[in-house]
Amino acid sequence: MITLRTQACSGCATCAKLCPHGVLEMRDGHARVAHEERCIECAACQLNCHDEAIMVTKGTGCLVAIIRDDILKLNPQAGAT
Repeated sequence: MITLRTQACSGCATCAKLCPHGVLEMRDGHARVAHEERCIECAACQLNCHDEAIMVTKGTGCLVAIIRDDILKLNPQAGAT
């Protein structure tokens, strides 16, 4: 699960740039969670947030991604721009 404290975000966009699944996007100068269902809980966003505005709680995100992408052959980014 991903939690974002928008008020703590300085708008550097690092999290949105490095998220491998496009979970975060920038809007009005701050990051926002746009596609929570895509999060695999890798915590790359949290580890690289200098503002400590993001918290990722480990759960079953990676397992869900494996089932969805590898077993069921579903791709949540298909058609995404």
